[in-house]
Amino acid sequence: MRLISWNVNGIRAALRNGLMDWLKTDSADIICFQETKATYQDVTASFDGLTDYHITWNAANKAGYSGVATLTRLPHLSINRGFGIPEFDREGRIIIHEFEHFFLYNIYFPNGQRDQNRLDYKLRFYDAFLEHVQNLRRSGKAIISCGDFNTAHKEIDLKNPKANENNSGFLPIERAWMDRFVAHGYVDTFRFFNQEPGQYSWWTYRYGARKKNIGWRIDYFFIDQEHKHFLKDAFIWAQVQGSDHCPVGIELQF
Repeated sequence: MRLISWNVNGIRAALRNGLMDWLKTDSADIICFQETKATYQDVTASFDGLTDYHITWNAANKAGYSGVATLTRLPHLSINRGFGIPEFDREGRIIIHEFEHFFLYNIYFPNGQRDQNRLDYKLRFYDAFLEHVQNLRRSGKAIISCGDFNTAHKEIDLKNPKANENNSGFLPIERAWMDRFVAHGYVDTFRFFNQEPGQYSWWTYRYGARKKNIGWRIDYFFIDQEHKHFLKDAFIWAQVQGSDHCPVGIELQF
């Protein structure tokens, strides 16, 4: 079973850049998009041909902002579009699917770069997410969370750690939350298999950063420690174009 996550930085722009061709050639069982910046009505015609996927959309109250979408070939048991907390749910950042063997969180985590208020919001969102997954973990099903976490966890996860240690996305307080998440028993699936440097999922559009591989790894899949034995592989598809992020994914066998 293959699961893929991709911050498309605008689903309409991604469609113009060949997203539909990529969707028709990939064999993923589940695909999670973040930062869609659209409602499903905006792009319905483009997705009409994907009859083998069930599509779930969650758009922000604010037009052209945030948003996530999940495409699945697997039958689901339930869908939830939030944590039940209005200040987070109104931004369209969350889709939670329940499947037979696992819960899947498709999350576009907030960016804290704008100001202190937004950084505080990001950290509150992180805490609400952790509380939510911990509650569902009691079900005994695997907990899989994916998306753009908007934080590089370790120095290995970005090209220039020293130059960015005072920038949101690599602040000590953000990285400390990632440490806390892992300490609660959630496994960074990519690092479970790969400890090599130079593995990134986002590059600024400026300075030819992608061509030079001056990037950050801020897109993740995590699985709870109890179910990591279902994990067979994890990967970053840096060669896939169409956004300033690239797809990341995992292979599972239940």
